[in-house]
Amino acid sequence: MDSEVLKSGFLEKYGPGPVQGFFAPGRVNLIGEHTDYNGGFVFPCALSFGNYCLIRRTDRPSVRFFSMNMKFEAEVSVEDLDKPVGKEWVNYPIGVFAQFLKKGIKFERGADLLFYGDVPAGAGLSSSAALEVVTAVAVNTVFGAGLPEIELVKMAQKAEHEFAGVMCGIMDQFASAMGRKDHAVYLNCDTLEYELVPLKLDGVKLVIGNTNSPHKLDSGKYNERVRECRAAVAALQPYKVISQLADISVEEFGRLSDHIQDSTVMRRARHVVSEIERTREAVALLKTGNIEAFGKLMNESHASLRDDYEVTGPELDAMVDAAQQTEGVLGSRMTGGGFGGCTVSLVKDWAVNDFTGRVGADYKAKTGLIPEFYIAETSDGGRRIF
Repeated sequence: MDSEVLKSGFLEKYGPGPVQGFFAPGRVNLIGEHTDYNGGFVFPCALSFGNYCLIRRTDRPSVRFFSMNMKFEAEVSVEDLDKPVGKEWVNYPIGVFAQFLKKGIKFERGADLLFYGDVPAGAGLSSSAALEVVTAVAVNTVFGAGLPEIELVKMAQKAEHEFAGVMCGIMDQFASAMGRKDHAVYLNCDTLEYELVPLKLDGVKLVIGNTNSPHKLDSGKYNERVRECRAAVAALQPYKVISQLADISVEEFGRLSDHIQDSTVMRRARHVVSEIERTREAVALLKTGNIEAFGKLMNESHASLRDDYEVTGPELDAMVDAAQQTEGVLGSRMTGGGFGGCTVSLVKDWAVNDFTGRVGADYKAKTGLIPEFYIAETSDGGRRIF
């Protein structure tokens, strides 16, 4: 989005005066799905589209929230920045303000905020995390809170937990804040140790396929998977000292999985443990330039998410099936929380045009939906842009 267009929108809404602009990107996860809240590894990269926030401090004891994408807008007293507003989008930025209050940072006077997002809504590319992170970066800067980036990441995650009711892991907010252009983030979600790995895909494009079947993390299924993983940990704890599924290896799980009496809970755990190992292997392969083997692990990841974790659904499966059967595709899988949203595919340069045509037609024939495709371009994480 052009900065001048955003500034014009802000001035039209709030009147003349100085304004600062910030941006935080969405993300696509290359591999490592539903491992983050289990203390495992993930491998996302920040995207070139995300959420923008324009902000100006005021002398009023209230904060005004306006979006160029949404009809609902709100004005909230600085004394009420710890209270949700119904089930509206403003709860994401309000939830961030609430985290600053918990840190003892007071807002005696308020601000005017304008938001604009170009992450496709409901696509599973972390528009909510980008909204939280851009708010955190903007408030931290404009109000001079001086908190470090990693603290803003944690606060954005807590905003999602407490104001959206989604018990997400930390991957989305971390990638949105800490991502770097031309790199993916290899993150240990337990320790928050991370490595920026150069994303060298010679002769290959990263293609995101939007099923246009919006995912609904707040439907309860996501939180259900969190509970099932915790049940698996509880079942294994008498036989091995663990606090999360990342604490057990594939080999150990093979020996101990019979102790999980609930077959559904066992399959959920099997996905997480195997996905953590796949992520380790995938990163090692990327570093050596073995993109073909990386793609095969992506295919295995989707099969596990489909069969063991059951978070794909007919639309995602239809798109992945069509992609995996298309010449020039090295690998394809769902990405994000699932239950709709997007796929990510490794496609050879010469096959990209054929890929979008063939996969799009096949997908429409199977589902009746018209998909969208984006060539993924990477971006730096949350930052001031003017």
